[in-house]
Amino acid sequence: MLAQATTAVNVNWPLVIGVSAALLVALLAYLYGTRGGIIARATCKEAVRQPVFAMMMALSMSLLVINTFVPFFSLGEDVKMLKDCGLATILITSLLLAVWTASTSIADEIEGKTAMTLLSKPITRRQFIVGKYLGIVTSILWLMVPTALVFLGLIFFKFFYDAKESSKSGEDVTTALAVAEVVQIIPGLLLSFMEVSVLAAVSVAISTRLPMVVNLVTCLAIFVVGHLTPALVESSTGGLEPVLFVARLIATVLPALDVFNVAASVATGSIVPANYLGYALIYAMCYCTMGVLLAFILFEDRDLA
Repeated sequence: MLAQATTAVNVNWPLVIGVSAALLVALLAYLYGTRGGIIARATCKEAVRQPVFAMMMALSMSLLVINTFVPFFSLGEDVKMLKDCGLATILITSLLLAVWTASTSIADEIEGKTAMTLLSKPITRRQFIVGKYLGIVTSILWLMVPTALVFLGLIFFKFFYDAKESSKSGEDVTTALAVAEVVQIIPGLLLSFMEVSVLAAVSVAISTRLPMVVNLVTCLAIFVVGHLTPALVESSTGGLEPVLFVARLIATVLPALDVFNVAASVATGSIVPANYLGYALIYAMCYCTMGVLLAFILFEDRDLA
């Protein structure tokens, strides 16, 4: 436990905070300094005002609180179970919000001819797509930030709650160790946001052509397969060549969402290093760019009349 606390302190947090702050400043500059930012702010406001936003936030926070007090019977590893379940809860609710917002703000506006009205103003189709995507990302932040803060507070509380229930000694229950438990999960929250951002870009591209139900089913399928691609490629190695080709093709085309999975880190109590976060961020930004470019292509010749 002491080694875990030392590792959490020695991580290059100034670099992580600096990069996160720079990306946030860039997002704010786009929101309030460009024409596409007007669409992004309107999309975010529309998403936050929707009942599904309040429902997702209430659902995620309720599940987090329930998981804090419900025993997992994990032989003293309830804090790790809370972390794992909490990350999954925040990830799924954020993903559902992203797909819902993409469908209502793009697919429904195209079907309802609202997009044609927007594009009649000095706004290009590319500005429309980028504005919609960054508006969805902003709405995800509005959901994830307060939920993540509650989640971190519950982890801190759970550490002392479990120690009291199991009557641990004072050497095993200190504020430094509780803080280390909280800090250890922060990279997982950052990776979850990257994963949702990637799937949001895919959802935006799908929304330019397909309705909500198809969009939701497709994104959930990509979510499941994207986490299974490493196992899919490994299991097909040594088998039939066509099977291996299809497995590698799926792994290449679909996002490798297992990159953002921190289950092993949570299980071992280790912290994700800053360089891994950097590689994951580069991958997420590249795939998000590809998703937005695909949305450009699909939306370029879409008939809005």
